[in-house]
Amino acid sequence: MLFKFDTSKNIHQIVRSGGFLFIMTVLFCLPVLAQTSTVAELMPLDERGKYIYYEVVEKNTAPADSLQIRAKEFLNAKKLDGVKSNKDQLTASGKFLISKTAFVLTRPSGEVLYNFVFEIKEGKYRFWMTDFAFIAYKRDRYANYVPATVKGIPLEREPGKLNAAEWTSYIAAASKQADLFAKDFKQYLSAGKKIVVQPKAKPSVSTKSW
Repeated sequence: MLFKFDTSKNIHQIVRSGGFLFIMTVLFCLPVLAQTSTVAELMPLDERGKYIYYEVVEKNTAPADSLQIRAKEFLNAKKLDGVKSNKDQLTASGKFLISKTAFVLTRPSGEVLYNFVFEIKEGKYRFWMTDFAFIAYKRDRYANYVPATVKGIPLEREPGKLNAAEWTSYIAAASKQADLFAKDFKQYLSAGKKIVVQPKAKPSVSTKSW
């Protein structure tokens, strides 16, 4: 005896029983669950209670002036803002783009601002990123995603209960991008690229006065 399977009837029963709504809810939550699955990889907090990505690289044999030139080249290539340098330190500020994926569509949800510091000392160097702040994006009249405000919200700020999971996903995304940035930075500094340090110009000699 053959049994006939009524497809339309079974689908109708699933919809009536709430199964369809459950499936759609799961599909909608998958991107959020994927983003928050890296909670264990979040950046630690520093002594100020700020999120920080911090590394010390030991056994460095490159000259300090060469390291600083390479570091400055890297920051300029990454288009960080306000790159400043002194004898043993570089400072700059940058941002990470935070994207959100839902139903296979990806759109920018905001950006995370940060400050970057690089220091050299006795055959080693260290660098860190901190002062992370999130700025949400909105669409302008031309349907472009632009910052909704000029002042960011510190990532350390406790979010409300309704957006706690989404806020954690922003921190996780910033942590991941900081890690990728750090790997690229260390690789660039250790690439063995020969950089010619320009000699200081000799002062001109004047015979008009003595």
